[in-house]
Amino acid sequence: MLESYVTPILMSYVNRYIKNLKPSDLQLSLWGGDVVLSKLELKLDVLEQELKLPFTFLSGHIHELRIHVPWTKLGSEPVVITINTMECILKLKDGIQDDHESCGSNSTNRSTTENTKSSVKPRRIQQAAPTDPDLPPGYVQSLIRRVVNNVNIVINNLILKYVEDDIVLSVNITSAECYTVDELWDRAFMDISATDLVLRKVINFSDCTVCLDKRNASGKIEFYQDPLLYKCSFRTRLHFTYDNLNSKMPSVIKIHTLVESLKLSITDQQLPMFIRIMQLGIALYYGEIGNFKDGETEESACHNKDMLGNITGAEDETRVDMQYPAQYKGQELYSQQEDEQPQGWVSWAWSFVPAIVSYDDGEEDYLGNDPTSTTHQQKAQTLKDPIVSIGFYCTKATVTFKLTEMQAESSYYSPQKVKSKEVLCWEQEGTTVEALMMGEPFFDCQIGFVGCRAMCLKGIMGVKDFEESMNRSETEACFFICGENLNMKGLTYLTNSLFDYRSPENNGTRAEFILDAANHKETYTEIAGMQRFGAFYMDYLYTMENTSGKGSANQQDFSSGKIEDLGTLREKSTKSLVIGPLDFRLDSSAVHRILKMIVCALEHEYEPYSRLKPDIKGESETMLNPEEVASLEEYIPTRHTSITLLKCTFTIFMAEFNLLDHLLPVIMGEKNSSNFMNTTNFQSLRPLPSIQILVDKINLEHSVPMYAEHLVHVVSSLTQPSDNLLHYCYAHCYLKIFGFQAGLTSLDCRGSYCIPVPIIPSFSTALYGKLLKLSTCWTKRSQIAITEGIFELPNLTVQATRAQTLLLQAIYQSWSHIGNVSSSAVNEALMNEVFQTV
Repeated sequence: MLESYVTPILMSYVNRYIKNLKPSDLQLSLWGGDVVLSKLELKLDVLEQELKLPFTFLSGHIHELRIHVPWTKLGSEPVVITINTMECILKLKDGIQDDHESCGSNSTNRSTTENTKSSVKPRRIQQAAPTDPDLPPGYVQSLIRRVVNNVNIVINNLILKYVEDDIVLSVNITSAECYTVDELWDRAFMDISATDLVLRKVINFSDCTVCLDKRNASGKIEFYQDPLLYKCSFRTRLHFTYDNLNSKMPSVIKIHTLVESLKLSITDQQLPMFIRIMQLGIALYYGEIGNFKDGETEESACHNKDMLGNITGAEDETRVDMQYPAQYKGQELYSQQEDEQPQGWVSWAWSFVPAIVSYDDGEEDYLGNDPTSTTHQQKAQTLKDPIVSIGFYCTKATVTFKLTEMQAESSYYSPQKVKSKEVLCWEQEGTTVEALMMGEPFFDCQIGFVGCRAMCLKGIMGVKDFEESMNRSETEACFFICGENLNMKGLTYLTNSLFDYRSPENNGTRAEFILDAANHKETYTEIAGMQRFGAFYMDYLYTMENTSGKGSANQQDFSSGKIEDLGTLREKSTKSLVIGPLDFRLDSSAVHRILKMIVCALEHEYEPYSRLKPDIKGESETMLNPEEVASLEEYIPTRHTSITLLKCTFTIFMAEFNLLDHLLPVIMGEKNSSNFMNTTNFQSLRPLPSIQILVDKINLEHSVPMYAEHLVHVVSSLTQPSDNLLHYCYAHCYLKIFGFQAGLTSLDCRGSYCIPVPIIPSFSTALYGKLLKLSTCWTKRSQIAITEGIFELPNLTVQATRAQTLLLQAIYQSWSHIGNVSSSAVNEALMNEVFQTV
């Protein structure tokens, strides 16, 4: 009977995540072909342990669970699992203690896992005992693989809520469906074969709505904000490549998501909460919160040691974690949290892999496998990290910033509502976010977009500068333009993605990946990035190389509490950012809207997630022998950042209105914000004089030691540190500006500029500076400079007539003097004299 093989699998998964189920009732219903379970409670502790998230589940409910098993067509039709209305509420774990509670001590955690396995395994073996002699084990194993590979999962009305302080973030997805597809990404009943070692899946998300609201002290939301995201649909493609039929884990995992249209809306009250959520993500990313206290590093990797085992069914001995000292935590983008975060990403990717590739011992037993078989022996072999590619692609994204005001309700008991007005809009085309990783030694993230622009909408602070009644053009409203048009550029942002018809996966070939720093640097240059995107390109690369000859970096246990380990473990982090040709026009409308956003972002009382630790003065000195110093001299890990701006145009207009006295004091922290509203009518000033700055190229480079605290404590303890070691104890910054020139121009009523009048001819300059890290550690060495700077300016010429000087003074006074600008300061005679035709 096939039921005796398939039923235990389904029952084990359902019983694993749902409380208070009666196996007997569930088994009888499954044999009937359909199961309907209502009002279910999720096992929150199991979800926390498996997801490895830094959050605690406050509640988890499933309104209805349906399982349909087509017993008569099990080899050609999928098992369908349908969840109707699932709601989960999460919050951030309460500090370090929750991390300990989630992780538990090694003995407690392992004993619990072993008890769970021991309690499940006998049941599975017992259920699988009545085998059918007419069904050979190979056939059963093949059939079960087909069944599991083709399970369809449908979730209707998924509700996720996150609460923190006064923040309530809720995500509502009307429907999500995961199913297996063929090589054309059409729904199909597929299986892995010797000729096609590939499994493809699709997840469709329909009508995703994200809300961000503020609750009061009693936990009630007094008034509801506009949704951040309203009814957005997107689709995800998953592509798994295996080395052979017996592989327990895919060798290549690709998970790519495409959104055609993404429309975000942020109000002034949501902006601080939105920034708070972003800061939470960054703090978790760098391991700045949830870290263990000093002295607890021995147990700091208890999450990681079991992570691969939980996902792949492998034992702990197959993977040795790399541990770093406490002072290294949070220093590097990929080494943070003692490798916990990257492993978490891989775990998320692996969680989508069909369960057939992660059978544990119990599942192999009821399949009738011999413990000495080849597939069983693979568990004892060292696991090879798969290549994981994660991508997010968006055709067009729009972010609208709104200002709100209270709106009275007719009923006293109904919640308050707010009326919002759009003031600023950001449009972006051809967005790509890609991450490529292979275990700990390699991680790369690339972000880019084809084009973007920012526009002023409606009015600001009572100034109706862009109301419909003003009849101003879209060109005047647009104050920032960068990159190219997507229609002209094409679909280059989708290159080599699962949504690119030219990609290897969509043409039946296996993709090749660049996984070493040298080839990566040669291939992904700034020129190549700008050719693909055009507006913005960022490439972050982290590599780790083991030079000790004792194995690969991800297989060896480095005791990084000793500085000599830095000589064997060579890490490097490089970030390269390139911003394409841009035109930035700063007029009164743009400046007031930007500053208003900054004011709104500062209106909160949230405590920072992490505070800078004070310099440690009384720490015991670390003494190194000559061999250890030589090893340290050989290589010191660094983080290098390069930012390049190409063909920049900055235009500073004379202020048409000036209300900065109500914004700047708030930004400077001198007073609280007030909802000031201007009462005078806005009148556009034409011609509008301006200062135009052109720059051919700006390059900023910054380098800093990766583990500055540990390095400085060691080097400062040396009697005579070398110049090379002292060099790495500084943060270095290089600024180079090429082709800088400035002039005067004016904007007429038709929206065109007159020929610029040069004030500063083209010149180039450079600035270098360095700053000593942890200066309090060098108090005994007064001869070591704390900071140093070098400024290079070969030539600089400033030329201006009296009329041009008066016009420059008028532009300056329009911004420095508060109130409306008087046109008498800029008369027609002065403008004609400045911009006279030669």
